[in-house]
Amino acid sequence: MSADKSDWVLDRVLRQRAESMAEKPFLEVVGDRCESYRETYEAALRLAARLEQLGVGKGDTVVIMAPNSFEAVHAWIAANMLGAIDVTINTAYRGQLLEHALNMAQARIILLDEEFLPVLRDSEAKLPQMETAVHFRTHGNNYEAAPPQFERIALRPLWEAPERPLSNATGQADFRETASVIYTSGTTGPAKGVMMPHAQTHYLAQQTIAGLRLREDDVFYCFHPLFHMAGKFMGIYATMLAGGKIVLDARFAAEHWLERVRQYGATVGLAHGPMIEMIFDQPAGPNDRDNPMRRILACPFPKHIALEFERRFDLRGYEVWGMTEINTPCWTPYDEPVRLGSCGKIMEDAVDFQIVDPETDEPVPDGETGEFVVRHKEPWTLMQGYMGMPEKTNETWRNLWFHTGDMGYRDTEGYIYFVDRFKDRIRRRAENISSYDIEVVAATHPAIAECAALGVASEFVSDDDIKLCAVLADGAALEPAALIEFLVEGLPYYMVPRYIEFLDALPRTPTNKIKKAEMRAEGITENTWDRQAAGVSVRQIVEAARQQKGSGQ
Repeated sequence: MSADKSDWVLDRVLRQRAESMAEKPFLEVVGDRCESYRETYEAALRLAARLEQLGVGKGDTVVIMAPNSFEAVHAWIAANMLGAIDVTINTAYRGQLLEHALNMAQARIILLDEEFLPVLRDSEAKLPQMETAVHFRTHGNNYEAAPPQFERIALRPLWEAPERPLSNATGQADFRETASVIYTSGTTGPAKGVMMPHAQTHYLAQQTIAGLRLREDDVFYCFHPLFHMAGKFMGIYATMLAGGKIVLDARFAAEHWLERVRQYGATVGLAHGPMIEMIFDQPAGPNDRDNPMRRILACPFPKHIALEFERRFDLRGYEVWGMTEINTPCWTPYDEPVRLGSCGKIMEDAVDFQIVDPETDEPVPDGETGEFVVRHKEPWTLMQGYMGMPEKTNETWRNLWFHTGDMGYRDTEGYIYFVDRFKDRIRRRAENISSYDIEVVAATHPAIAECAALGVASEFVSDDDIKLCAVLADGAALEPAALIEFLVEGLPYYMVPRYIEFLDALPRTPTNKIKKAEMRAEGITENTWDRQAAGVSVRQIVEAARQQKGSGQ
């Protein structure tokens, strides 16, 4: 029988917490203050009134572009209070990626840290529907330049007093309606906006509570950004639903991880595989076990250090498998020891799951690698499609199953093992990256005739660095460092390739498809240029460009 989902709505959950545990600490931002449940609820109400004053109503999209902060959390909740759709986007977006995300959302209003106003201004001419940019300054923002002048988009400060109180529309969202849109990496096209109904986001929080046994006395340390499902729904929403406290950090820093855990009394956290490796690579100390954390959610939990990581920090690691479209249907059983390399067992009460031949969709035997396919047993607990991309939605659904594109196998005891990605996707430091997005920007350089981006093994397990193979136009000359500077202008920092290799031609099949599998297998060659070895820093390029714009040069 289907569960009663009438209260599976974010602001309804927060209102209940504000009534039942008003003064209990809920949201603390590292280096800033701590808010109680009541204070967070009231702050979100005030911001909802501000949005309502600006014309936001039920069904509208509200784009948010800000680092982890009180403002980002309040804006997300406020949008949902009005029955609007929260679209929190990657703060590294710029150029074509930013324009695609905003135009796909058909947003009239964006709330953003003033640091990103110049990026928005650069794309203004290609954002025909954008009307208003509501700007604010988050804690720790040291951006000093004056706001740029816009031709058409109106600039409004966040905290102009509302002209009227919040209407009775607040809190009227239905669990079946879209709550949030999260952009995920495309493969043969641009990023796709996953439309997540309220019930799905609530269900993901419930799964996290069950998988980690979250309680009211837990303190969850979270540095994952709010444009990912992990930080937003598995961190903040799950903590809210459990009645605990969330500590939000603006960024991940391996050298400060243990310090933060101790400083804030964190009992639970999450980290992707490369982050686990970076933490483990920090110098070991005699008192590493002296910390309050007892559970950490990992995806993956690197098998070559998993057991030693648990011993060193005296905690348990729980590996999961999932994706934004379908939540996390596979968890390490809470009371069982780590099964190295496994992401756990399927939550059979939540989903039907099969491993199939990706060519025939026929199930494969245990032990044989195939594609993971899923369908949910509870209505409204998986995505309702890709925003504005019905053809992409249809591609993922075939023969009554959602096709994930992830490959792996199941052993005879029911443990699931992720092996590889079937689709042409790059995984770098917890970010899923579309080779298409890199190629589109690189191809706009006048010296590039054609190119292909691909992932090559990094120093971390289950992680990639990016290699761009390019063919120069006839008679053109281009230095790798100059190409990197060009790419920095149009790509988020995490998409900028580490490696560049110029080829006479890209290898192709008889049907003219690029042989990326062959190129990945070749990896780094003697002709591959390495940005890191050459000392070319993306951060320094970005900072130099920012200073140049600030000086008006």
